[in-house]
Amino acid sequence: MADPIEDKIFELLGAKAAAGKSIAPEDVARAVDPEGWRRLLSRVKGVARGLARDGRLVILRHNKPADPDDFKGVWRMRLPDTQPSEEPAP
Repeated sequence: MADPIEDKIFELLGAKAAAGKSIAPEDVARAVDPEGWRRLLSRVKGVARGLARDGRLVILRHNKPADPDDFKGVWRMRLPDTQPSEEPAP
């Protein structure tokens, strides 16, 4: 069964990815539960940490990548940069 928080993270990032923008955890929590969003913030952080460990998400502090296991304070998330392939074209 899909996690609604993970789904919402990628839905919101997909809408902003073209511009290379990031989203706040509050954006995700409000989108999942507009009335009780505050109680979801720790769950959003946990899901984001797992996604960052898997390389599917980047956690940002002061607009710089942060260690998913060691960050505090205000943070945001964005999709990882896509690196062009190092292999020459055939």
